[in-house]
Amino acid sequence: MGCFHSKQKEEVKPVVPEEDPDFDPTILEHVYEVGKTMGKGISVVKEGIHKKTKNKVAIKFIEKEGSDEGELSRLDREIENLKKLRHPNVLRLLEVFNTDDYIYMITEFLGGGELFHKIVERGIDYSERDAAKIMKQVIDGVSHLHEEGIAHRDLKPENLLCSEKVETVDDVTYNPFRIVIADFGLSKTFDDESTLITSCGTPEYVAPEVIEAEGSYDNAVDMWSCGVITYVLLCGSSPFGETKDGGALFVNIMAAQYEFPESEWKGISDEAKDFIRHLIVKDRNERWTAEEAKKHVWLTGTCGTDEPLAGGHITRRITTYNLKMSQRRTFKNDVQSAAKKGA
Repeated sequence: MGCFHSKQKEEVKPVVPEEDPDFDPTILEHVYEVGKTMGKGISVVKEGIHKKTKNKVAIKFIEKEGSDEGELSRLDREIENLKKLRHPNVLRLLEVFNTDDYIYMITEFLGGGELFHKIVERGIDYSERDAAKIMKQVIDGVSHLHEEGIAHRDLKPENLLCSEKVETVDDVTYNPFRIVIADFGLSKTFDDESTLITSCGTPEYVAPEVIEAEGSYDNAVDMWSCGVITYVLLCGSSPFGETKDGGALFVNIMAAQYEFPESEWKGISDEAKDFIRHLIVKDRNERWTAEEAKKHVWLTGTCGTDEPLAGGHITRRITTYNLKMSQRRTFKNDVQSAAKKGA
């Protein structure tokens, strides 16, 4: 009796991009699958999947038509600055596609969204110790920027992106989530002997020396912004008041006039306040550097408590603050208003 041999099914190997005769590594769609839109503004950001590795990425679409030379120049600067940076708390640029019509920036994917949104998601679980862990990551990232000779110039919660959950990168665990500094559109290079002169940034987080527009400033502006971010994270309000009057806001900023109202700061540690007092300092020469700030005991996350901030109402405060900030006028208009009032 003869043997019956079944015909084995021939294994079909998936075609990887490099084996496709029509594959062109300079064409975005040949390398990535483009997914849903994550955000819209001057540019559009979409999810993407690398066809070979299956890694998820974020793809920023910048249309050249309608962009003036200044905007394209700033974009080139942003790309060049990002290429210099490699740190777990700084958004990683993976590659860039440059076509006749578009520039595509491929970056790592952060699924947790903007910091404020993540805070609201956590709700009553958000504590002072959480805030310290967040700010330690921010300060570490800023320290890396400054070591590489780069000033961000627009640090604010909207430009701090979060991972979806706890992450471990380079043997370091980031809890409750990893923070990365993003949006380097206003970033600028500098060195120990150079200074910056352009007035830019977001009103609530901008340093006095930028508003005054008298002479120049340096990377110390980033440390002022870190102080303001810390203040907002801990109490859910601005250190300089909630007025819609840009001129009044800038008067308070230029005087470095702020307090820690008991109604908002009850139960928050003295160490947290001390940390802020070393950053929101009018004299930039007296303001702490990132290296100095990194050594503060508050950033160890052992000060304060794990109790919900604001008696469990920090979510409501942050939400209200965020809505007010979205109604602010642009920095340019605020500066003009302040100038007219002689601020």
